[in-house]
Formats: sequence, structure tokens, C-alpha cells
Amino acid sequence: MNRKLVGTLLLASMLAAGCDVFSSEPTYGGLSVAGFNYTPYNLSWFVVTDKYGNRASGGGDLMPGSGAGSLSCCYKLKGTEFTVKWDVYDADEAIKDLYAPIRKLHKEATVSLPPTQINGELGMRVLGLHFYPDDHVEFEFRNDLRGTRIFYSKIDSWLLRKQGKSFNDTLEDAIAFRRTARIAAEGWIKYRFTDTHDLGQYVYLTLLNPEFDQHPVIQKIISETRDKPGAFGAAMEDLPAPVVEELKRKSFKPVGTGESHD
Repeated sequence: MNRKLVGTLLLASMLAAGCDVFSSEPTYGGLSVAGFNYTPYNLSWFVVTDKYGNRASGGGDLMPGSGAGSLSCCYKLKGTEFTVKWDVYDADEAIKDLYAPIRKLHKEATVSLPPTQINGELGMRVLGLHFYPDDHVEFEFRNDLRGTRIFYSKIDSWLLRKQGKSFNDTLEDAIAFRRTARIAAEGWIKYRFTDTHDLGQYVYLTLLNPEFDQHPVIQKIISETRDKPGAFGAAMEDLPAPVVEELKRKSFKPVGTGESHD
């Protein structure tokens, strides 16, 4: 009886710790899932599956830059290779005809996750899925819903404080926000900017001149500040006045071309 009791307790302990006694593959039980959307589109739904048929789903019409949504518990996932499928849609396109079906874009990615120790009680083990503008997805185990990595709303608020309505005179706030998100997502794709100040300056200067980053001075700064969060934004704040004027007038020779902008 003692041996049976010890065996039962040992098995229960292993399962509670997220181990699978019958397999060398890592098993993660009691999971809630949360999505963090850094794409310039609304994320309406996602599902994670493993090669054993386990699945976990979430979503909740996450706007660009938002995270979490509704949590569902309790899921189990197993292994080191996972498939993520998700749907997004362009809200600007959707509002053109409120009675037409929303055209959704279907995405899919494979995510590799090395065996990972997870902590927390049931309902507190959260698998965060970070959806990036280039359609890759990163997993992160956490015990809360904090930790969004790109803050489009902060970028948009900063832009509004800096310029008032000068860039947004003809746009509704929601449409202007989505434009900010699209440009910021472009800054991530091109230069992997994640810092709010860096992305804010990228959006501001793109609105000033969509080809601003082809100015030789800007290209030099981008090269020198690579992998230094906040450094690009600080350098843009200190741009010499003649460079700013060239950007406004579009009167500079783009990098890699022999022609000057008039």
C-alpha cells in the first residue's frame, strides 16, 4: 500500500509540474493563452496546435498594439514544434462598407520552443503569443498580462502632443491611429525598432517625408544606432536644422542614387 501511495503521489507531482511520465517531450498543462498584436491589422482569432492534436485558441478582435483579450483555461500543449494559425483584417477596409462581409487574411507560422520550465498555479500559467508585423510569432510563458513589446497607442499619443492635428486634420482619430500603427510596423520591419521614442520619430519623419530614411545623414545615424534602443529617436531630436529643411523640401540626394530630390 505504501508503494502504491508513493507511486500515486509521484505521478501526481510530475503531472502537476508539467511533465509527461510517458514521453520525453515537454508537456505544458493548465495553460491560459493571450495574444499580443503588433501587426497593423485587427487580429480576430488564433489557434495553436501541436503534433499530438492538442490545441489552444484565443483572440477577441485585438486592435494593433493591444494585448491579452479574453483568457481561456485550461489547455495542454506538448512538444517543441507548434503551428499557429490566425486571422487578421484591415479595419480601414471594413468600414468602407459596413454591410459587406469582412475580408479576413489567413496567416500561418511554425514556432519552435525549447523545453521550458513554467511556474504558477492553474489559471496563472499564461502562454503569450507575440504576433509581429512580418508574420512571425514568438511564445512567452508568463504569469500576468503585462509586457506588451510595442506600444502603438503611446506612439500615437506622442505624435498628437507633438504636432496636434497638423498631420491628422482630415482623419478621424481611429483612422489616424491605424495609420500610425502601419507606419510604425514598417519601422519595425525595416529597422527592427521597438523603442517607443525610436518608432515615434520614425512615424513623424515618415509623415514629413516618406523617403526621409534615404537621406545620407539619416542612413549614417541608423547604422550607428543599430541595437541601441532609444538612440535613433534621440539622434532625430538633434538633427541639424539644414537636414530638417532638406527633408521638408525633399531636396537631397537619396542614398544609392545619382539623382537629387527637387
